[in-house]
Amino acid sequence: MISTIAKVILPVDEILQIKKNRIVPSKVTEGMKRISIVTGIHGDELEGQYVCYELQRRINEDFESLKGIVDIYPAMNPLGIDSIERGIPAFDLDMNRLFPGNEDGNMTEYLAAEIIKDVSGSDLVMDIHASNIYLTEIPQIRINELNEKELVPLAEKSNVDFIWVHGASTVLEATFAYSLNSTGTPCLVVEMGVGMRITKSYGDQLVDGILNLMKEMGIWNGKTTEVRKPIISKNPDDVCFLNASTGGLFVPTVKHWQKLKKGDLIGQIIDPLAGKVLDDIYSPVNGILFTIRDYPIVDEGSLIGRLLREEVLN
Repeated sequence: MISTIAKVILPVDEILQIKKNRIVPSKVTEGMKRISIVTGIHGDELEGQYVCYELQRRINEDFESLKGIVDIYPAMNPLGIDSIERGIPAFDLDMNRLFPGNEDGNMTEYLAAEIIKDVSGSDLVMDIHASNIYLTEIPQIRINELNEKELVPLAEKSNVDFIWVHGASTVLEATFAYSLNSTGTPCLVVEMGVGMRITKSYGDQLVDGILNLMKEMGIWNGKTTEVRKPIISKNPDDVCFLNASTGGLFVPTVKHWQKLKKGDLIGQIIDPLAGKVLDDIYSPVNGILFTIRDYPIVDEGSLIGRLLREEVLN
């Protein structure tokens, strides 16, 4: 059943509406579990849109296997999605810096508060993000170390490649996930793919993981696939950042999620005007490339990629 969880009247004689689709099994029982799939907080992140579609398609194919409630929220920032902007257009605001919001605040604070109110109480929330338009990420889940004990076991069943546990000091308190986790609603933050694109293989991989989680929770008793065992990083030193030493055009020579040895060539920064190589970028450690630059234009200091050190892989 599709319903509107929040709406505001816009000054251009239009209505902004945030909608969800609640999928309920044929037989409703007391105390059944609820999972919420949330995406579109950033308007330029579209990977989760496909996940919402594909999950519903698979549920509808075997509807009698559904034993709990599935809430689908595909567009938390509909204005951003419609205009292909990361934040909320005209307000120049990142929606993921507004939570938990304020029912009596301005339009954006009100929307954030209504979202939190509707999603709170879920037995699990999947907050699905893509990377920005500059970087491509493997499917991963990022967890605040304050919630590590509760969330890592859930993340391990989600069919992602990598679980990145962050220090509490690096997590902003105004994010959607922090607001939910801090008030007792468990929320996993998924990051995968690239901005303004859909990577179907990543979406299919995550849907497999969501169905596996649903089975573990008693929400689904239909077909599932065996999930992969993720790499887990809890030490900040596990990750090595690669930044451009100069501006130019980045041309990679390796593939994403490729194992590298120290000294392997990752790519070059070139000057198209002079026809010169400005810098050769070598792997500083043995490891695996889990983030890589997708948008080729770089400035000095631009992030080129991230490597997981070999010690984490063993």
